[in-house]
Amino acid sequence: MPPTNSKSADNLKNAALPFAPRIPARPFPDPQLVTPHRIDRHATPGTAAARSKVIAAIQKSYAKPTKQSPSNVLGDPTQSLQTFTLPDLAQYTKEAAYSTNASKDVHLFYVGRDDVHDILKYILSRVTISLYLNMFGFDDSELNNILMQKALNPAVTMLITLDKSQASGVHEKALLAADQKYNLAAYNTHFVIGQSATHQISHTKGFVADGRVAAEGSTNWSTSGEGTFIVTGKPGGPGYVAQNNTQSVITDPDTIVRFQTELIAEHMIAQSQQKPTNAPQQLPLAKTPSTAKTATQKIPAKKR
Repeated sequence: MPPTNSKSADNLKNAALPFAPRIPARPFPDPQLVTPHRIDRHATPGTAAARSKVIAAIQKSYAKPTKQSPSNVLGDPTQSLQTFTLPDLAQYTKEAAYSTNASKDVHLFYVGRDDVHDILKYILSRVTISLYLNMFGFDDSELNNILMQKALNPAVTMLITLDKSQASGVHEKALLAADQKYNLAAYNTHFVIGQSATHQISHTKGFVADGRVAAEGSTNWSTSGEGTFIVTGKPGGPGYVAQNNTQSVITDPDTIVRFQTELIAEHMIAQSQQKPTNAPQQLPLAKTPSTAKTATQKIPAKKR
C-alpha cells in the first residue's frame, strides 16, 4: 500500500460539506470545488469576473459556518420528521403563532412576511428516509448543501428534478458544477435535468419529505425567491429583497401520496430525455413499406 500523503488527507478533511452527518457517508473521490474555467472557457473578461464572484460565493457556502442556524439540524441524529406537525413552523411566521381555527393539514406562508428560507431548512434538514423534489429555480447554496449531505447518506432515498432552461443560468450552472465536481456519483444518482413530457419547462416547485410533509408553491430557491432574512427573525435590512411568492406546507396524507407519485413521474420523464454520450441515434420509423426483405418473404438460397 503506498504511503499516505498527509497534505492530501488534510485537504480532503477540510473540504467536507457543512454539518457533516454523524453516520458514515459515501466516499467522494474528488473533493475540489469548481473552478472558473469549468463554467465557461470562452467568457468575456467582464462576464468572467462576474462569474468568478458567483463561484467564490458557492465555494464559501461549502465551508462550514462559524455558527449553524437553529433551523438547520444537519448532524443531529435525534432530529427527524416523524413527529412533525404544522405548529412546529409557527415560529417562522410574522406573528409567531397561528389562528385558533387554523387547518391542521395545510398552512400557507408568504415570502417577504414569513421566514420561508428557515421553513425550508427546518424541513429539509430533518429528512431521514426519502425526498422527492422538483424545483424550477435552484439557486440557494445552503439548501443545495443540505441536499448534498442527504445524497451522501445511504439511508436516504432521493430524487431531484431540475428544469433544463434554469440550469443554464450563471449561479445554478456553477452550483451544479460544484456538486458534480464534489461527488459526481452522488450527483448522477440523485439529480436529473429535463423538461415536461411535451418538452415545456418543468415548472413544479415542491417536494415530499419522508412521506409525511409536502411543500408546494410559487417560491423558487433563491435569495429573492425566498425573501431570505438578513436581520435575524424579521424581513428588511440593507440589501433585503423579496418577490411576491407563496409557500404551502401540507400534511394531508392523500395529497402527499398523490404529489409524491407525480414527482416520481416527472423525474422519470426527465430521466428518459437524457442521451448517453456516444449513444447511437435512433432512426425514425419508415412511413412507407421498406424494400428490405421481411421475415415473411422468401429469400432465395445462395448459389453454391
